Amino acid sequence: MHTETADIAIIGQVLRGDSGAYAGLVERYQGFVFTVVLRYVKSREDAEEVAQDVFVKAYRSLADFKGASKFSTWLYTVATTSALTWLRKKRVDTQSLDDEAVYARADNLDGGMRADTVEQKSRAGMVNAAIRLLAPDDAQILTLFYKGEQSLDEIASVMGITANNAKVKLHRARTRLKEKMETHFAAEVRDIQEH
Repeated sequence: MHTETADIAIIGQVLRGDSGAYAGLVERYQGFVFTVVLRYVKSREDAEEVAQDVFVKAYRSLADFKGASKFSTWLYTVATTSALTWLRKKRVDTQSLDDEAVYARADNLDGGMRADTVEQKSRAGMVNAAIRLLAPDDAQILTLFYKGEQSLDEIASVMGITANNAKVKLHRARTRLKEKMETHFAAEVRDIQEH
């Protein structure tokens, strides 16, 4: 079933009184929301707290979701707003994209996974580390496109730009990501290509 169609069906169930159906949306988007929040909030524990708050706020405001965009686009806005609100309340500085400590802890928790899963997670961790080296706009557009599975029109709406501009920005962000990968992770990239 198409994700967007499934999201709308679950939202309909929740709005008709089946609050238990909301768990499906939480399960589907918890990684996405956590990734968005972690870009703003310094510690993993605080990011987990804010991510939980995002789902509580989204649940309470679910009737406000009009379906003009994907649920994930709407949820991205809730997550970003919640993270920024938390930062204002705590008067915490925004997370520097160069501070690897928080991300390294998050990326290196394998929890006893199988070797191939750990290898995939390691590759994803490497890509995430390279994304963190990019400018905030580049990181945002790559996160929306790949992790949020947003269309160019939806990205344009979130970022307040035209769809053509989003396409150009995405292309440039991919190029800069490739450059970061080749510069900072050259040995790892060669190792992946050899296998």
